[in-house]
Amino acid sequence: MSRLLALALAGLLALVCANPPDAQPRVYRIGVIDLGGPYAQVVDGLREGLRDLGLQEGKQYALLIRDTAVDLQAVDGLAKALEADGVDVLLTAGSSVTLAAMKATRRVPIVFHSGVDPVTIGLVENFRKPGGRLTGLTSQSRDLGPKRLEILKEIVPTIRRVAVFYNANSPTQNSLRAIREAAQGLKIQLVERQVRSIDELHASLRALRPGEVDAIFYMGDAMVSSQAQTTIAVANAKRLPTMYWELGTVRMGALASYGVSYRTIGHQAATYVQRVLLGAKPGDLPVERIDRFHLALNLKTAKAIGVTIPKAVLDRADEVVQ
Repeated sequence: MSRLLALALAGLLALVCANPPDAQPRVYRIGVIDLGGPYAQVVDGLREGLRDLGLQEGKQYALLIRDTAVDLQAVDGLAKALEADGVDVLLTAGSSVTLAAMKATRRVPIVFHSGVDPVTIGLVENFRKPGGRLTGLTSQSRDLGPKRLEILKEIVPTIRRVAVFYNANSPTQNSLRAIREAAQGLKIQLVERQVRSIDELHASLRALRPGEVDAIFYMGDAMVSSQAQTTIAVANAKRLPTMYWELGTVRMGALASYGVSYRTIGHQAATYVQRVLLGAKPGDLPVERIDRFHLALNLKTAKAIGVTIPKAVLDRADEVVQ
């Protein structure tokens, strides 16, 4: 808290110095590419974080939010348009979105959240000195796939066949290999469904036959992530347990999640956004690793689909939705 207070005071001082009393106050322009679904929580967290840092929306900054309409192919054009509009910084959430925005732009600084190692996929040169015009946060939450599968098996010991949906063109292959190995050790068969579009995902979900799978498991993929609400609704209608990656999905109705909170990510990203607005170079700001993960459970969903969550798992939960 003392660090945040110091940053807030420094930020306010810089804003005052940059805008003398007789000058027209500058309104910084923050571009946001919103993939939809749970990702919308990032924007809520960003607003909260900027407010905590002493910045008022409409007075010190304006958000230019661009909705992709859950279409990853739209990111290229949206990022180019925001850069052409002269935004001071661009905020992205998701590895696929960040990669697309980075390739589509040339000058605008980018603050990101990535669920995979940002060095491995080429977003930054290294954690301590990112270089270039990108920096931000990484949870590397896709690496938690084996742990999520283990928890799902603990919640429902009888599962044998688990469906996973993913786009083969997204950066998911390392995670998929680890999940396949974990599934083998847990005596679970992965029923893999590759989907190239939202329509294909919806069709594949509807096509699941009774008894074909015992659960649906989240596989790190931005397009699939954006459709969490639909996936959860279909799964619950088919009485299938779901394991997700983000706290908000359990509030949507998923049975369980183990991973990050997008609202918290947005809040933490606000510090990076503020520092970039005040002149810091992204390449000089170390990438922050998020290592606090939340286990969330939904008892209402459990009852509706006929699952009894073991007490040992309930006792470990950080949040339980009644």
